[in-house]
Amino acid sequence: MKISIYKPNNADEIEQLFIKTFSDSEGRSEGEVIGGLVRDFMDNTDANDLYCFIATENEQIIGSIFFTRMTFESGINAFILSPAATHTDHQGKGVGQKLINFGLDALKENGVELAITYGDPDFYSKVGFGVITEQVVPAPLKMEYPEGWLAQSLVGDEIEPIAGKSYCVEELNKPELW
Repeated sequence: MKISIYKPNNADEIEQLFIKTFSDSEGRSEGEVIGGLVRDFMDNTDANDLYCFIATENEQIIGSIFFTRMTFESGINAFILSPAATHTDHQGKGVGQKLINFGLDALKENGVELAITYGDPDFYSKVGFGVITEQVVPAPLKMEYPEGWLAQSLVGDEIEPIAGKSYCVEELNKPELW
């Protein structure tokens, strides 16, 4: 398995990976929503506000993750990991964890201080994320599952409460995604 930064010519294959993976687990309509989200990221998000990584095997994309900028009034350099997908045939083999660790290392190298995600605490705790509250890190929109709000410091410090509002990239700023 090879992990790398995505290239624009990978966009269609990445979109299809997310559609299939989320359709298999959550139903076709959810697959279409998440596929549309990642297409919006790739087509419309400023390159300074986006990281996308892919895992390939035999020249096929078997996994992908996206990090997009979170902005806080305090100015902390933060990104949110969302969404992540591993092809159904490759799940349970560590693909997602390897992708996430690769992505977190890239963020650290680029001076990012905080990584946030919104997902399954059991999975994301395996790669260093811990449950947080909105009193520590405010979410940009109302969350349906606040128990899935997770973060980790990329500079080795304890996460101190962040005052003020938070903002996500426009493509993620949709209540139905939260």
